[in-house]
Amino acid sequence: MNLDRFKFPGAVFTEKAASYITLVAVLGFTILTIMVVVFPPTTLDRWFSSEVQEHGNAFFDTFMKGVSSIGYIEYMVPLVLASSIVLLLMKQKKEALFMLFTLVSGLVSSVAKYFVNRPRPAKDLVRVIELTRQQSYPSGHVLFYTVFFGFVVFLMYRLKKIPVLLKLLIATSSMTMIALVSISRVYLGAHWLTDVLAGYLLGIICLYGLIRLYFSDFRL
Repeated sequence: MNLDRFKFPGAVFTEKAASYITLVAVLGFTILTIMVVVFPPTTLDRWFSSEVQEHGNAFFDTFMKGVSSIGYIEYMVPLVLASSIVLLLMKQKKEALFMLFTLVSGLVSSVAKYFVNRPRPAKDLVRVIELTRQQSYPSGHVLFYTVFFGFVVFLMYRLKKIPVLLKLLIATSSMTMIALVSISRVYLGAHWLTDVLAGYLLGIICLYGLIRLYFSDFRL
């Protein structure tokens, strides 16, 4: 497989570097999962939730719900479909198909949640603003945002037809969403810190696999 170099500001991101980062993510996710299975929510988990929720108010409640809304299936699927259609209209068939593949992150999340089976943060430990279903570990929102918005960022550096300013706007907005979603999930009382960290790590692994497949001999 020939993974072209694709440039990020101030650096050249190579296949070798991506492989090392993914290896670290695999090790980190493995260690974190063992820790979560063996131990209950850690002191760090509780402290971080307390700090994030300390200055909660109606504005932040609404804002954080808005940040998280994209991660629910009723918004996630239309967003991915709309993004894929836009790419089709740009005659980017391969990219449109791979955009659809980002939805597989939901399946990955559900499988991991089933096997780890970690309960959601309890109301006697955190302020639960948003009631959620399924188990807590890893954060499916963080996983999806990392894969979907991460792939969007990748495409902004890959595609030539999009104006530079628009690329910067989309890439910056995407990275902001990736960063904010973890705070949102903890603020809303839906996850512990270790849940969202696991979401990032597993998201990196999935995103790497998606990009490797993109650069492979895969054909429509």
